[in-house]
Amino acid sequence: MKRINQAVLAAVLLAVASAAYLAYHRAMAPFSPPSLADYPIQGIDISHHQGAIDWNALAAQPNVRFAIMKATEGGDHRDTRFAENWQAAKNAGIVRGAYHFFTFCRPGRDQAQNVLATVPSEQGTLPLAIDLEFTGNCGKVPTREELIGELTAFFAELNGAYPGKPILYVDQPFFDQYLRGHEEMFPAHHLWLRSIAGEPSVGDCLTWSIWQFADTGGIAGIQGPVDLNALCPTEPDLSGLFRTAAQAPR
Repeated sequence: MKRINQAVLAAVLLAVASAAYLAYHRAMAPFSPPSLADYPIQGIDISHHQGAIDWNALAAQPNVRFAIMKATEGGDHRDTRFAENWQAAKNAGIVRGAYHFFTFCRPGRDQAQNVLATVPSEQGTLPLAIDLEFTGNCGKVPTREELIGELTAFFAELNGAYPGKPILYVDQPFFDQYLRGHEEMFPAHHLWLRSIAGEPSVGDCLTWSIWQFADTGGIAGIQGPVDLNALCPTEPDLSGLFRTAAQAPR
């Protein structure tokens, strides 16, 4: 009887260990990037951290249809490679967009003035993107009302200088704290979601427009890691990003 119990116990332990291993393996399995068949319009986002870029090499690749590049941060910082990247992407025929890293420790009006002094307003470029996240930000954690107030001042100062609905880049912690259940408190916008562990639920693109699916991607033309993105597949092309608030579907 004792031997039988030991055998049963050994079998149970083996089963538990196997289940734990499989669960761990599945959790740690590398995430498969979206295919061009499922997500035909893909692109990158960059900053000076990518260094010198071979834009012609990028333009030759089917998964670089657009590039969103860092322009500004806070009230006075300007990306050292923005002007160079902005012109080079245009020369290579890649659709361009600029993004501003919104800091919680500077007034929204000051940050808007930094953007206006740095980012050209040109035809054929994507709407301005605003990076909203805790990572890399200052130590302040604003209330929802404080953040909305500063974002409102930010957009008021821009005064429609850049066409189309603004794009808000958010990661999951920021979305959960400020947006979930309170989307109506923010200006009409496109949502750019960071989700490097899994695919967002795909609907009719009313929830999100751009998906950042990797932050350590590799691509010809850039030495080192780069962020990879995909447009919501129910959008036939990038023109949907240029809808104004009045034109946005409801």
